[in-house]
Amino acid sequence: MLKVLILGGTTEASALATLLAKHGIPAILSYAGRTRNPQGQPVPVRVGGFGGATGLAQVLRDQGFTHLVDATHPFAAQISANAIAASPEAGVPLLALTRPAWQAQPGDRWSHVNDLVGAVDALAGPPRRVFLALGRMHVGAFALQPQHHYVLRFVDRPETPPSLPHHALIVDRGPFSVAGDRALLQEHGVDWVVCKNAGGGGAEAKLIAARELGVPVLMIARPPIAPRNEVHDPAAVLDWLNHHGTIASDRGV
Repeated sequence: MLKVLILGGTTEASALATLLAKHGIPAILSYAGRTRNPQGQPVPVRVGGFGGATGLAQVLRDQGFTHLVDATHPFAAQISANAIAASPEAGVPLLALTRPAWQAQPGDRWSHVNDLVGAVDALAGPPRRVFLALGRMHVGAFALQPQHHYVLRFVDRPETPPSLPHHALIVDRGPFSVAGDRALLQEHGVDWVVCKNAGGGGAEAKLIAARELGVPVLMIARPPIAPRNEVHDPAAVLDWLNHHGTIASDRGV
């Protein structure tokens, strides 16, 4: 019987869960557990890690999963690497549901760095007003550049204040609008945006707003991931499952 494990935490994962539920395909959506109040889902949810690639392979075997979909964030490199290793170990096929990377458009003022360390180094210099559009996990690294005033936007309010001497904290959940992000940049006098190349439409508003206002963007490149099968549309996952000959047989067609 068909049973899909979705590694989630993204809007694409939620969209896929909704699509599979609509088609009556058994699935479980797995969260890493970094968001305290994840949105409700139409399929069962598990929260927490697996114990590396070996643990993930064990779960795939023990719980009878037939397919694995990695719909994690493009920067969740470790869980993606675990999925790539666990798939052949468990004998369960893997497909990645991911977002195309953003590409600079006319009018953009982007500079590029390879990783978080490069982003911190790039902020050396006189004080500026920086929108750190990175989430709460990586903010502490920028304490090495304490001269700036940082604008932070988190999904959840942190249990302890960010370790940045000068900052403004906004608690909000996307997707965000261009008008809203334009107002945010203007209200806080932001003169530099730092973000990861996450791709997708849910977080693109800040880039469009920065383009319209002429604000430069420091773009952090995606981490390298080993070759794997990838699609960018939840509907393509259904095609993949159908290609494996499982959907029709499960429905008795």
